[in-house]
Amino acid sequence: MKNLILYVIPAFIWGSTWLAITFQLGVVDPLVSVFYRFLLAAIILFVYCSMIKINLKYNAKQHLFMALQGVFLFGINYWLVYLAEVYLKSGLVAVVFCTIIFLNIFNGFIFLKSKIRLNVVTSALIGFVGIILVFKDEILNFNFSSEKSSALMLAFLSVITASIGNILSAYNQKNNLPVVQTNAYGMLYGALLMLLLVFITNTPLSFDASFRYIGSLIYLAVFGSIIAFYSYLTLLGKIGADRAAYVTLVFPIIALLLSTFFEEYTWSLFALLGVALITSGNFLMLRKAHQTH
Repeated sequence: MKNLILYVIPAFIWGSTWLAITFQLGVVDPLVSVFYRFLLAAIILFVYCSMIKINLKYNAKQHLFMALQGVFLFGINYWLVYLAEVYLKSGLVAVVFCTIIFLNIFNGFIFLKSKIRLNVVTSALIGFVGIILVFKDEILNFNFSSEKSSALMLAFLSVITASIGNILSAYNQKNNLPVVQTNAYGMLYGALLMLLLVFITNTPLSFDASFRYIGSLIYLAVFGSIIAFYSYLTLLGKIGADRAAYVTLVFPIIALLLSTFFEEYTWSLFALLGVALITSGNFLMLRKAHQTH
């Protein structure tokens, strides 16, 4: 039941953050928005750690691996996602991001010596076919203009960096680094990298004082970063990076359910069939995970 809760929380939260990210685009450069998001999240986490008096002292090697996790998972990954969403519809970015399942399986095998489990690969393939059916129209309507092709490459690069971040989190947890403190330092290091890139690229350090921007920033920092990543990375440490990544197939469906209520999204037969496949793959993956634990 605890694993199920850890699974549901990021699925529902990240299902809403795709829309929230679009509220961040426009006035403020994506690089700066990612810096604000993870700096705010890091500050809140450090305040929380101080309030409950948990250990924040780690050696240089531990800081190095927390920094690597932060750079890949809380820095470069999100900067690339924000850039991609400037030119691509969020549904298409979601489809690209679902390939993280296969990368986690491969990278887990290479770097963590994890077994490639047939049921996880099968579940991932069933779910990925489902997500393609759900976003069939966006895929078919995609045109390879120079801007959109570049954005598509950025989306794929974001998946690669996110997968590396996932594997680093699994490695850190195996070496007894707690998720909360690792996330606090990781988000701080990720934010500082973004700030460094802001200065290197001469990007204006601007701010949008609108309710739309500030509200979405707080939501992304507290729910999309602190709560969702705590749940997801804790789950990852318990059931493996391959199984945990199935969340990426579920949250686009949550996004469409929200869109049904708030944006009058109309479900097609293909979309319903896609959801059925994703649900079937999800059931297979979770059932096997329960049997092996």
